[in-house]
Formats: sequence, structure tokens, C-alpha cells
Amino acid sequence: MSDLLALLLTGVGATVLMDVWGAIRKRLLGVPPADYGMVGRWLGHMARGRFRHDRIAAAAPIPAERLLGWTIHYTTGIAFAAGFLSMVGFEWLRHPTLAPALAFGIATVAAPFFIMQPGMGAGIAASRTPNPGSARLQSFITHSVFGLGLWTAGWGERVLLWHFNSVLL
Repeated sequence: MSDLLALLLTGVGATVLMDVWGAIRKRLLGVPPADYGMVGRWLGHMARGRFRHDRIAAAAPIPAERLLGWTIHYTTGIAFAAGFLSMVGFEWLRHPTLAPALAFGIATVAAPFFIMQPGMGAGIAASRTPNPGSARLQSFITHSVFGLGLWTAGWGERVLLWHFNSVLL
């Protein structure tokens, strides 16, 4: 499997698991999943020179903001996977281990805490939200699930590679 394909599968796989968790969380806990349309709105306003908002939901809508937001969400997952694989090496995919993937996933929570949430008006680490502690916990869990997704995607790729190699041999 090419490194590029492995990278794409790892990033997309981890992001899909994160989104599945969001759907499960909504059903079990009543916590709505992230609205990536607001991420698209935030990024759309950046193209117009505005990087910070008091409340992104009150900002003017951007054409195709939902599509933009979801595209950026998956692109970010792939970029995070690239960062992870550049740290551990593509050799990690031969024998994926949970600890580095989970640690990396947890570290990615810095992006929403220090970039997205402040830029979208929620404050550093959701400090301006009605329940910052809950918002922080949900971000932490979600990014932990992303780390679990890196590991799961790594194992899925390993199984696929083993299967295709055994079929071809």
C-alpha cells in the first residue's frame, strides 16, 4: 500500500470514528454533534479578513458553509494523521499500537482549545460557553476517540494489506 493511500485511509478512518462517536453521544447523552457548518462559516470569513468572532452563529452565513466545514473537518483529520505518521513513521502501520495514537489524539485537542474555540467566540478552552467544564470534557473525549480511530484505522489497513497480499500470493 502506498504511503499516500495509507495516510488518507488513516486520517479518514480516524475522522469517521470521531463522527460515529458524535452520533452515539447524541443518542446516549443528548449532546449534539459538532456543527461543521459553523467551522465553514468561520473559515469563510477568514477569506474576507475576519479571524475572530464574538459568536460565530451570529456571523453572516457563507455560501456552502456546511460543505466547506465538512471538507475542512476531513482535511484536518488527514493532516493530523500526517503529523502522527511523520512522528511515529509509516512502519507503525505494520504493528499499530494504541498508546502513541491515543496520546497524539489527545494532543490534538489543543487545536479547538486554542485556535477554533477562541476564533469562533467560545473563548480559550470553551471558557465563554455556558458550561466550560462539560465542553472541555466533550472535546477531550472526542479527540481521544480520534486517537482511538488512528489506531483502529491502522489495524484496519494492516488487515486489508494482509488480506490482499494473501490473495495475490
